[in-house]
Amino acid sequence: MTGNLIGTALVTGAAGFIGSALTRALLDVGGRVIAVDNLVNGTAENLAGLGLDHLRFEQADIRDRARIEALLPGVDVIYHLACLGVRHSIHSPRENHDVNATGTLDLLVMARAAGVGRFVYVSSSEVYGTARAAPMTETHPTFPMTVYGAGKLAGECYARGYWETYGYPTVMVRPFNAFGPRCHHEGDSGEVIPKFMLRAMAGQPLFVFGDGEQTRDFTYVEDTARGILAAGHAADAIGRTINLGSGAEVTINVLAGMISNLVAGGRAEVRYEPPRPGDVLRLIADAREAEIRLAFAPQVSLQDGLKALHAWYLMEGHSPVEMLRDEIAHNWRGDVKAEASNGRSD
Repeated sequence: MTGNLIGTALVTGAAGFIGSALTRALLDVGGRVIAVDNLVNGTAENLAGLGLDHLRFEQADIRDRARIEALLPGVDVIYHLACLGVRHSIHSPRENHDVNATGTLDLLVMARAAGVGRFVYVSSSEVYGTARAAPMTETHPTFPMTVYGAGKLAGECYARGYWETYGYPTVMVRPFNAFGPRCHHEGDSGEVIPKFMLRAMAGQPLFVFGDGEQTRDFTYVEDTARGILAAGHAADAIGRTINLGSGAEVTINVLAGMISNLVAGGRAEVRYEPPRPGDVLRLIADAREAEIRLAFAPQVSLQDGLKALHAWYLMEGHSPVEMLRDEIAHNWRGDVKAEASNGRSD
């Protein structure tokens, strides 16, 4: 793999939200992609319409070591995104750790043995916990507040250890809060922007947990995907830990107002609920390392990204009320799967 040539990339979690955006970005620059997903959180529809000449889809769980090992010969770079999410970790911590941490270590072992040229580990801003200094550089203390954040941090440490111990080329990227088309509103993967937007479109209340003064650093998914893609070939990225964020923060209260104004003429009801367990209170990225190492700079503002997401929902033609049948307001509870199967949204 030389210069900007991607060669053959294996993407785990490729049918998920960020994974499908990365797969599109890789195909756009001429890469060949082996897309791996077990379709627990991802959907085949997220990869629909992509050219099959350079895309091979494999429905497989990353814990199925024999299946994954068989896919690795000839792979130039692995982009490892497969994971179970933050709310899932609250009701199923052991399974969450098994996939996110142990699954990463197993994949590193196989990748090095197969001679894969580079391993990009896609971590999360959740490894930081709540900001103790702002903006948050890569040297900010890591103090995860959930098993998800802890498992993601463990995966980072395994990837970094493979570089330090074996000289195996790894890159650790920490995306902050991505949003955009194909983002998750459903089940225990549901995130605030799609949940707010679909509820506003359906005339249902927007649930804010706690006082709404929590802040997040939202980055449009195509920007996030560009940063992850660059980590697979940038010459000065190996061995680095790199934030991917916008460098701007917004409170959940302000976000609710923005979406209400955009979708419902400012008339959406906001309903306050008790705080969520393990909720991070402040996130804002210092993205200078990404600018230096990856030539990364976000191109889509929060306001423009929200407009694009709203337009995408309208273009998809699905009823927001129907889509919300898979949405669960309190999606960290142990009975979340039962609630989803019963079509409950709160």
